[in-house]
Amino acid sequence: MEKRPTRQTGKPPGSVRIIAGEWRGRRIEVASGAEIRPTPDRVRETLFNWLAPVLPGMHCLDLYAGTGVLGLEALSRGAAESWFVEQDAAAARALEMVLDRFDGPGHDRGRGRGRVLRADARRWLAGPVPRSFDLVFLDPPYAADELGNLCTLLARGWLAPHAWVYLETSRKYALPAMPAGWQLHREREAGEVRYALARLV
Repeated sequence: MEKRPTRQTGKPPGSVRIIAGEWRGRRIEVASGAEIRPTPDRVRETLFNWLAPVLPGMHCLDLYAGTGVLGLEALSRGAAESWFVEQDAAAARALEMVLDRFDGPGHDRGRGRGRVLRADARRWLAGPVPRSFDLVFLDPPYAADELGNLCTLLARGWLAPHAWVYLETSRKYALPAMPAGWQLHREREAGEVRYALARLV
């Protein structure tokens, strides 16, 4: 996700689309004026090509969810479940509505494959660990340069054995040192974006 637009106009796109899978071609609206920076199609396509052999059945965590396009793309391609953590109340409610539209009603009451939690992602990770996840999308606001701290918090027990972590930041920042037991699997740049996939080994 998502905070701080990176396009030259400073404006978010009007909508983003699901690239493949069950919901292929379906669009998610991006509210006008929202500080949302959805992961670009080109980057998502590469990421999910990397993940294709292992994604089915995974339990995913989409931090700084914004539109939720990463967690929704995972569900579309066969993930078992996605939790979405988003601090902004309007964005969280919009995501619940998208889940109701795509996957059936009742996500705000614990039904369906998606679960939206309105919370500050960093504070939420610092709290109790209710379960572990197979795949985490870690895409905080670029300006915060928080990837290293967030990886340390994830290493507290949020990751299942052999879990995968997607990291995204500005290409002007280097990736942080990986916590003990993590291995950098792939790293690429696209436009202003630096992104990578790490694995717990």
